[in-house]
Amino acid sequence: MKDFEFHNPVKIFFGKEQMVKISSLIPAGNKVMLIYGGGSIFKNGVYDKVKEALKGFSVTEFGGIEPNPYYETSMKAVKIIKEEKIDFILAAGGGSVIDATKFIAAAAVYENGDPWKILSENEAVKASLPFGTVLTLPATGTEMNKNSVISRKSTTEKFAFSSPYSYPQFSVLLPDAAGSLPRNQAANGVVDAFVHVIEQYLTYPVNAPIQDRFAEAILITLIEEGPKVYANPADYESMSNLMWSATMALNGLIMCGVPGDWSVHSIGHELTALHGIDHARTLAIVLPGLWKVLREEKSGKLLQYGQRVWNITSGSEEERINAAIEKTADFFESLGIKTRLSDYGVKQDTIDKIVRRFEERKWLALGDRGLTTPEVTRKALEFQL
Repeated sequence: MKDFEFHNPVKIFFGKEQMVKISSLIPAGNKVMLIYGGGSIFKNGVYDKVKEALKGFSVTEFGGIEPNPYYETSMKAVKIIKEEKIDFILAAGGGSVIDATKFIAAAAVYENGDPWKILSENEAVKASLPFGTVLTLPATGTEMNKNSVISRKSTTEKFAFSSPYSYPQFSVLLPDAAGSLPRNQAANGVVDAFVHVIEQYLTYPVNAPIQDRFAEAILITLIEEGPKVYANPADYESMSNLMWSATMALNGLIMCGVPGDWSVHSIGHELTALHGIDHARTLAIVLPGLWKVLREEKSGKLLQYGQRVWNITSGSEEERINAAIEKTADFFESLGIKTRLSDYGVKQDTIDKIVRRFEERKWLALGDRGLTTPEVTRKALEFQL
């Protein structure tokens, strides 16, 4: 097991009756900005509950955060925050709203020019407005971590940042609100959480058995509960299990002492930036292709994954690896998520563009051991045409 530090300061309130606690979590007298997305919080009743919880506070609303949040939209919120002298932000919605809020909170106090440098140049975030979240869609785990991903429409780019200043002060998790999600969004949440676990688990063995079994427990739970949620998002018990699985998938716990990869995400972000494909669906495309290319380098964990998660115990090592890859792709497909670029109208020219971008950025050795070179990226995507 590798050396590690672990600290997570986010206070979680999970369940149906937690909204009433929000008023006690925000300092009295603070001017609050409420940030939300396309309006789902009006349909699922969360907006009314939030407004009730914020009685007594001066509240400025900012809606319209996109499913893949844009830098341009976020900067409009930053302008209002500065004009209105906002003290605290409350994000209500899914991962995109929360990711945007993290960037907005950092950009509002950024003092080194264009806040885009936080993303494009990995400029360190040294301060942030305080914020809390109300989660209505399980997927990204951003409600309990310090990470954010933002797109820039004008340049068709998508970058991530991470900062200890970007942890929410609290997060209220509402499985009942997620019950009104369309089935395709519920499916996205399952796959997003699944691949988050994979990026921290399926690397190479480092004798970290408890971390492996934590990860495998989340994967097995997603395999068991995901189809139930896909069939009926209003199944409260299954949605609760999905929501907590998604939170645990990326709150820092399962990454302790083990290597991480994240090259699937780096490639997937380009497909979203260039074609607007849902984030989870880009991951479902990239993951099987990357495993096909790196099957030998990742054979140890692929075999372990196949045995412990999918009960694949017979056949040669090659056959078991093939079966593990096929089982994973079939699971995604069973949730209505296609795993081929051709399913989304993406062709060879996009692959060429992604490879050129990686070369121009000097992203020449991504992943846990620098295995994902531009040429590996090309081959992985070509497998998925």
